[in-house]
Amino acid sequence: MMKRLSWAALAALFVGSSACQSGEEIKRQKYITEGILLYQTNCANCHQKDGKGLEALYPPIAGSEYLSKPDSIIHIIRHGQQGPIVVNGKRYNRPMPPQTHLSNLEIAEIVSYINAEWGQKDLFVDVKYVDRVLGKQ
Repeated sequence: MMKRLSWAALAALFVGSSACQSGEEIKRQKYITEGILLYQTNCANCHQKDGKGLEALYPPIAGSEYLSKPDSIIHIIRHGQQGPIVVNGKRYNRPMPPQTHLSNLEIAEIVSYINAEWGQKDLFVDVKYVDRVLGKQ
């Protein structure tokens, strides 16, 4: 009986707290949730699940100064990166292929996730923002 009551209390708390969230916060949480899977599928092989990169080969995303530049991240995801890049004071020179198979929505979800996980926790990048940055590609 007590176990049933505590599960019911937890469920009520969850439902109650989600009812208090704004539509924008619910949308942000959906983007982050989708972004997790997209990151694991498209980014984690090089940048690792923890976002710390791979030694001298691939730069970290976690703690990167690029997280404060969402336009740059959006362009790098879409168009890739060729030539040297300095991240957190360390030089990397491995190409990152363009992720042209990702939609603008998927890019927005990835950028929202990586910021929520390792950067500006409250930064939310929606698909309209990505459309503007990429010129509605």
